[in-house]
Amino acid sequence: MALTSRISLHGPVTDDPEDFFGSSLGVIFPDDVTNQHGDAEHSLLYTSPRLRRPLHIALSDPDQDDDRKLFSHYLWNSSLLLAEFVEAGTLRLTLSVGLDGRLSRLKDFDVAGLDVLELGAGTALPSIMAALLGARSVTVTDYPSEVVLKMLRANVAANAQPETSPGGTVAPLAVDGHSWGELDTPFAAANQARFDRVFVCDCLWMPWQHVNLHKSIAWFLKDSSSSCAWVVAGFHTGRAKMRDFFAEAALRDAGLELEAIWERDCDGVEREWAWDRGQEDVSERKRWLAVGVLRKVKSPSPGVEG
Repeated sequence: MALTSRISLHGPVTDDPEDFFGSSLGVIFPDDVTNQHGDAEHSLLYTSPRLRRPLHIALSDPDQDDDRKLFSHYLWNSSLLLAEFVEAGTLRLTLSVGLDGRLSRLKDFDVAGLDVLELGAGTALPSIMAALLGARSVTVTDYPSEVVLKMLRANVAANAQPETSPGGTVAPLAVDGHSWGELDTPFAAANQARFDRVFVCDCLWMPWQHVNLHKSIAWFLKDSSSSCAWVVAGFHTGRAKMRDFFAEAALRDAGLELEAIWERDCDGVEREWAWDRGQEDVSERKRWLAVGVLRKVKSPSPGVEG
């Protein structure tokens, strides 16, 4: 089943020719994939057979250039994929995968009883799913812009409800502002090394922020061999702009290491991660997402040379 099959636009009917054209791209160009969804006039409905009612995902309408450049006023395919992985892993479901299922170890995407943090959350879909499916606590963060945080709080309030959850319970879910790499704030001080899982969805398109994002992931992850960050990102801005996030030396500088990484397309086909695939067609690369699992570097035991 296609990754985008769970979402639909919700809102007023439009007579704008540009909107008609945009909504028809999948028919006009069947090989093209939409990787960002929604707008200020049209919210989104996210429907899962495991939830007791659809999620209603509203989107912010930033009026400042700096806020618009964050691109948090869309739902991205990376969030759709991580939400499906969290659901499948926590509820022990099966998703269709390529390469005989060797890449997606869905049982590893179980959040039951864990403390979860999302960085650069946007619409917070994976976090909301985690709260509904059995996480112990969930904290949602994005850039400390009031228009972005206001919409995040609205989405959390509307969807993190017991009547939506399969089990009728919802984990405590908090929303706060956090700028990556800024670790001298009250929020950062109160939450250092607190989280079992850190979610990062489509945050790699700004190479100049990779170091700061590494710092935040390492800062908030628990000092435990079982703790990890799940990083999902599209190639829509080009592989060259996002791949250096996974460079071994850069990760190690932050005390992180890459445990696993692979690629998955919008139809569930998977393949090995490649640092360079040469000249990639824009329409083709939009179909693919990178999925990475990061852990803290293990400190050597006292008296053991490493």
